[in-house]
Order: sequence, then structure tokens, then C-alpha cells
Amino acid sequence: MASSAAGQIGAPGKPPGKPPELESFLNRRLFHPLARRLAGALVPTGISPNMVSVAGAGVVLAAGAAYVGLPWPEAVAVGFALHLLWHVVDGADGDLARLTGRASPFGEVVDGACDYLSHALLYLVLATFLDDHIGLWAYPLGLASGLSRVAQANHAESQRRIYMWRTYGVPWLQQARATDDELFRRRGPVARLFLAGARGYIALANALSPTSAEIERAVASAATDPAARRRLTRLSRHAARRPLFFLMLLGANPRTVILGLSMALGSPLYFFLVETTVLNLLLIVSIREQKKGNRKLAELLARA
Repeated sequence: MASSAAGQIGAPGKPPGKPPELESFLNRRLFHPLARRLAGALVPTGISPNMVSVAGAGVVLAAGAAYVGLPWPEAVAVGFALHLLWHVVDGADGDLARLTGRASPFGEVVDGACDYLSHALLYLVLATFLDDHIGLWAYPLGLASGLSRVAQANHAESQRRIYMWRTYGVPWLQQARATDDELFRRRGPVARLFLAGARGYIALANALSPTSAEIERAVASAATDPAARRRLTRLSRHAARRPLFFLMLLGANPRTVILGLSMALGSPLYFFLVETTVLNLLLIVSIREQKKGNRKLAELLARA
């Protein structure tokens, strides 16, 4: 799921926003303020958060079309601008869901599906464009880059959601499944397709997420003990400072900038190479940092 997908689950009417430690500079200064304004403007229109998610997918596809269909340098300017706009729309669906009381696990799944599917098509468009320069090798390279994105984005997003659950008690799909939420009891072919994606997302998140029994026990205790919740929040924020930095490096913002720079150089080849090498190395480092953060938090909890 995309970062904004986390926003689909929350208390109705709760002001949009995230803890400052999860906010990158661009999100804090540009994307999220604009997303909140857009969501506020959409409240009286009756447009649903899911419709905004679909619109976000359309913006991604428009960015891809601009990157490969317009002459240089207009292609770079328009494609990059549209991809930046996607970040705003991607945040507005979650904000709108909270403002209108429509936040739900199903909305989180729809948002994530729109983000992943639209970017899969974007990668196909970029690979087709690259085919004219390096031949059929463009497609396996684009596939490797896309699969890398899935793993990197899943890790970054799920770890942020795990952090929000541990630190602030904000639930996500993992808790919805654990409590047998209505989402996981839906029937019908479309619902089954969405559920398959949600289960796959959770399975991949678990595979890329270091676990700690001590921390899970502390989270369970904090649910009924206000003092334990305050202690867990304080210690979790302290232990996660370094791990959160690597999650930001694996987020969508750096990837959008790298793609824009790559297209400014005339080809998505550089973007594919960076994503399959540099960002995968960062993924390995991030998983190790998450393990260290878990050990540090467990030690702090034991002392407390």
C-alpha cells in the first residue's frame, strides 16, 4: 500500500496529519499541506476517497504518457510535474476518508491496489520506451526494477505502519486481519481479488519485517494501561530514530526524483539500474536497522 493508504484507517473527523518523525521535508512542506487542502475542497462535493484513489492512478499513467510521448525537454517537465501531483492526490484520499468518516481497511486496500497497478503500467510504458534503445533487454530490466519497487515500498510502508501501531496505537491491515474485520469476510469475485492482494501484501510485509515477541507483549499491555502506552510511545520513538531514516530513503519521494533525473538524461535506464542496485542495497541495510531497532526497544522495555 502507499503511504497515504495508512491514512484510510483512523477516527472519523480526526484532523489529517502524521507524527513529525514520519514526515520527510517534501511531505511536510509541500505534498501533505496540499493534500489536506485538496481533501477539504472535496468534502462538499460528495466525491469518495476511492474515487480519489482511482484519480491518482490516472495521474501516474498521465505522467508515464508525458515522459515517453512528448518531445524533450517538455516530456521531463510535464511528466515530472504530473508525478509530483500524484503525491498530492495520493495523500488526499486518506485525508478525505478521515474528514468524511469513510476510513476503512477496504479503502486502504483500494488505495494500495491503485498505486501498485498504476506504477506497474508506468514501468511497462518506460520499458517499451527503453526497448527502442537497448532492445528486448528493456523488459527483464523493467520487470526486475518493478519487483524491486514492490519489495522496497512494501517494506517502507509496512514498517511505518508497524511503527504507528506500536507507538501510537493506530491500526492497519495486520490488525484488521487479526480481528477478522469485515473486509476479510467479503464475498464475490472482485472482493476475492482485493483480498488476495491484501493477503499477499501482508505476507510480504511479514517476510520483510523483523519481529520481537517482547515488543508485541508490550503493545498488548499498552492497550489497557495508559501508563504503559505513554512509556511505549516514548521508548519506541527513541529506538526508531535511525531505522526511520532508512525508511524515508526507500519511500516514494526519492524514487520520483530519481526517475525525473533519469528522464532528464534521456532514458529510464538509469532509474531502473539505481532501483535494482542502490535501492536494493538500502533495503538490506534497512532490514538490518529494523532488527537493531527492535533489539534496542526490547532492551529499553526490559529496563523500564
